[in-house]
Amino acid sequence: MKEINSGGSKFLRTVEWLGNALPHPVILFFYFIVILLISSALGEYFGVSVSDPRPEGAAGRSADGMIYVVSLLNQDGIIKILTNLVKNFTSFAPLGTVLVALLGVGIAEKAGLLSAGMRLVVMKAPKKLTTLAIVFAGIMSNTAAELGYVVLIPLSAIIFHSLGRHPLAGLAAAFAGVSGGYSANLLLGTIDPLLAGITQQAAQIIDPNYTVGVEANWYFMFVSTFVISIIGYWITEKVVEPQLGPYNVTLGSDEIAAKQSSQLTSIEKKALYYATVTFLFLCVLLALSVIPENGMLRDPQTKLVSGSPFLKSIVVFIFILFAIPGIVYGWIAKTIRTNKDVVDAMAESMSTLGLYLVIIFFASQFVAFFNWTNIGQVIAVKGANFLNEIGLHGGLLFIGFILICALINLMIGSASAQWAVTAPIFVPMLMLAGYSPEIIQAAYRIGDSVTNIITPMMSYFGLIMATVIKYRKDAGVGTLVSMMLPYSIAFLAAWSTLFFLWVFIFGLPVGPGSPIHYPS
Repeated sequence: MKEINSGGSKFLRTVEWLGNALPHPVILFFYFIVILLISSALGEYFGVSVSDPRPEGAAGRSADGMIYVVSLLNQDGIIKILTNLVKNFTSFAPLGTVLVALLGVGIAEKAGLLSAGMRLVVMKAPKKLTTLAIVFAGIMSNTAAELGYVVLIPLSAIIFHSLGRHPLAGLAAAFAGVSGGYSANLLLGTIDPLLAGITQQAAQIIDPNYTVGVEANWYFMFVSTFVISIIGYWITEKVVEPQLGPYNVTLGSDEIAAKQSSQLTSIEKKALYYATVTFLFLCVLLALSVIPENGMLRDPQTKLVSGSPFLKSIVVFIFILFAIPGIVYGWIAKTIRTNKDVVDAMAESMSTLGLYLVIIFFASQFVAFFNWTNIGQVIAVKGANFLNEIGLHGGLLFIGFILICALINLMIGSASAQWAVTAPIFVPMLMLAGYSPEIIQAAYRIGDSVTNIITPMMSYFGLIMATVIKYRKDAGVGTLVSMMLPYSIAFLAAWSTLFFLWVFIFGLPVGPGSPIHYPS
């Protein structure tokens, strides 16, 4: 890998220093809460307010048509905080949906279904399509959380090495798919209900009855999977691998064993076959309940899919479509032998959520307090007025928003933590500018994904770095970041262009029933 220039090195060192200077997300949310409480008291003391843009009679609109900052550091505020602390946590929209979805994913992952499917895609792809298969498998692995980082990335380095190609090129291709294409997928995964819940909470600052479905961005993310796969393939083949040059070190015995263990056994192939048949059968049953005009899961009044029980129950179907094929796979592959094994698989998936639950507790309090103080509404109205004054709207507005999200992502690696902080500001602001929460969320997901691969704040960055050092002993953070930077730039440009064309040229919905505009 060519050394990055001194300016690039200085920038990377600055990013690393700033990221390391940030406290843990839990502590960060605690600081945000303290700042918010003090700000609410100062805002009320100085009488900070704005004119409410909502029409007279709208829910939540005061009689005098003004929005005032409300202090939480008085008797009423403190009592409200104390009496709602538990409710804020248990009623936080992403909590239940993520837990339910993860139960099904946990069964499929523990049984080995997800790992087998991913290995089949990569190992059976024609040599000319190996790179494309790796990037695609990386994107799809995001339905199973850390599986892509732990299994696919080191496996891809080994596969490239065994083919006489540079192992770091394989690693880069997999890392680009797993992390750079984090939000894209053909399937709905655990990230969808998580982000939708946070977006809904933020949207309700402006519209208390607004709901954001788990499937809100599915159309856009489905197509994005192919775009990111192709871009990742092209960058690997034309940019990254040529820069890396040849790699002539002999394949080690441990790598040979790892590659051999990645081959599917006959029993795994059989189990995967029956799991796939089960999955397709369930999909057919689901389609028969949704596609016909009189389908059981269509809206009983309008007979439409929009607003139907199907869309409202999408998390349940995520659970079913992972759990049942997972059980079938595990039973045939003998990784699941008893009912207890199924329960243990779900319990194990829940055991991984300890840190997530702690973060969500503090994030839920921050979101609730932010809503109570009206600071979010005041910022949203002032921000929307500013955007109108400078004439920034449409595609340019969202390109700027994507860039801001990408920049923030360099400092806050967690998608949910970042969105919990920024959604209460940006969602209401852009809603008042006339755009729906659904396309705001889609734009956020682009910015949140594309810089994952170049920030040391990404939670698995250390793991990836360790694998890089295995193949290049003198590698440092700059080595990995400079190798991944072409992907980050290309993903940002291509994905933003796709979003611009999708929304502002063709006017397509980003998901089922997802509008483009919000009536401001």
